[in-house]
Amino acid sequence: MVPRCLTIAGSDSGGGAGIQADLKAFAAASCFGTSAIVALTAQNTVGVVAVHELPPEFVRAQLEAVFSDIGVDAAKTGMLFSAAAIETVAGFLAEHPVPLVVDPVMVASSGSRLLQEDAVEALVSRLFPLATVVTPNEVEARALVGDGPKRELAERLVELGAPAAIVTGGHGEPVDHLFDGGRHVEVPVERHHVGATHGAGCTHSATLAALLARGLSLEQAARGAAEAASRAVAQGFPEIGEGDGPVDVLGLRGAA
Repeated sequence: MVPRCLTIAGSDSGGGAGIQADLKAFAAASCFGTSAIVALTAQNTVGVVAVHELPPEFVRAQLEAVFSDIGVDAAKTGMLFSAAAIETVAGFLAEHPVPLVVDPVMVASSGSRLLQEDAVEALVSRLFPLATVVTPNEVEARALVGDGPKRELAERLVELGAPAAIVTGGHGEPVDHLFDGGRHVEVPVERHHVGATHGAGCTHSATLAALLARGLSLEQAARGAAEAASRAVAQGFPEIGEGDGPVDVLGLRGAA
C-alpha cells in the first residue's frame, strides 16, 4: 500500500505554504496525503491578511475521519495558531501515536505571526514529547531556547522534551543540524539565491514525514528532506506575486 501521510496545519489561500505545500511534498515523495485543517488564512506572497480558526471539535472530527478510515503512517504539524488547537491535536495524537514531525511554525516568511504568544508553552509541553522530531528554523529555535549555534539550539530543544531536533535555515553555513538525543549530525544544504522560498519550511517538514512513513531512518529522512526543500527553492517561482515567491517541489516549470 502507498504510504499515507497526514498534515495538521493551516490553509494558505496563496497556495505556497501550509497544507497546500504539504500535500504537494507528500505527492512528490510518493505518499498519499490527507489533511486536518486547523485554521484558514487569507494569505498571499506579501503577507497574511486574516486568520479564521476552526472550532476544536471540528479539528478533532477531521482527525477521527482520517484515522478511522484511511489510516496514517506518519503525520506532521505546521501552523496550529492557538493553545486550544494544540490541546486538541495533542490530546488526539496521544491516543493515536504515529511517527510525528512537529514543525513549530511561529511566523510566516512575510513576517506575519502564525502562533499566538500564549500558545508557545502548550506547543512545547504538549506536542514536543509526542514528536519523533521537531524542525524549527534557526529563528524559531532561537525564539524557543535563546541564542547560540545550531548545535546548542538542537540540544536545548531536546532538553525541552523533544526526542530529536533538526534546526534548519539561517544565514550562516548552509547546514541543517540534527541531534537525536545522543548524536549530532550535520546535513549539508545546497543554497540557492532565488527569490522563491515561500513554503520551503513546510516542504522540508512534510517531506521528512513522508520519508519516515516510507521507512527511512531519521538521518536518511533528514538528508532527503533537505535535498527536496533545496530543490523546491531552486525550481521556485520568483515571478509569482509581489513578495517572496512560492517554492516548487513538483518541478512544474519543467513539465510545462
